[in-house]
Amino acid sequence: MPTIGETLREARMRRHLDIADVENRTKIRAKYLRALENEEFGMLPGPTFVKTFLRTYAEMLGLDPHPLIEEYRQTHERRDEVDVVHTLGPQAAARDRRRRRPRLGPGSVLVLALAAIVAALVAVGLLTGDDEADVAQPTATSPERREARRERERAAVPRRVRLRITPITPTYVCIDRGPGTPVIFEGILDASQAFRGRRLRVNLGKTDVRLRVNGRLLPLERGPDPVGFVFRPRSRRPLPPPERPCV
Repeated sequence: MPTIGETLREARMRRHLDIADVENRTKIRAKYLRALENEEFGMLPGPTFVKTFLRTYAEMLGLDPHPLIEEYRQTHERRDEVDVVHTLGPQAAARDRRRRRPRLGPGSVLVLALAAIVAALVAVGLLTGDDEADVAQPTATSPERREARRERERAAVPRRVRLRITPITPTYVCIDRGPGTPVIFEGILDASQAFRGRRLRVNLGKTDVRLRVNGRLLPLERGPDPVGFVFRPRSRRPLPPPERPCV
């Protein structure tokens, strides 16, 4: 009858998986997976972790975990307990048992509850770490998440001006990108039109228009007077008449 380790190893090889594949699927460190296959159970923190990891590993391979766990209990867990008793000797073992029978008061119960929480946190760490270090490492998706966050931050700060002019009545418009640059548009605008650039200078024959800058509506009081603006990705300012394009 194959041993626990042989059963796990043969099932893994039948599925054409290596230890790294199993580690990725179960989130159990590779060194613990190898310890299970080699039946080096002493490398794991204790019987509870051995049984938990056996169950996870077996279920991932499509095996029934109960026979493997029962075999571990019969052939390894109980043997470890007997070895401890023999090492201590009958009298020392009895004294050790008596010393380990403290009277539990309210404070002791609280301490035990805290210890259980710590053990649970340790188990989570063992299940999610890597093969070489005991310190939890960032997951493989962490760089992708950081890059996505940087992309969102870059998107939140516009690099160009997106200007949409919607005339309420036909309006004279002149637009360029700065002194000495070619005129982008000059004429009577009677329909909504969009313009883009790192900098846009605008000369309006009147304020009977709606202006949206990077999606935001610019408060503008309607009137017959001409007005000018210069827009940058993060700022805007009015332009005096001599600085307006097409003047």
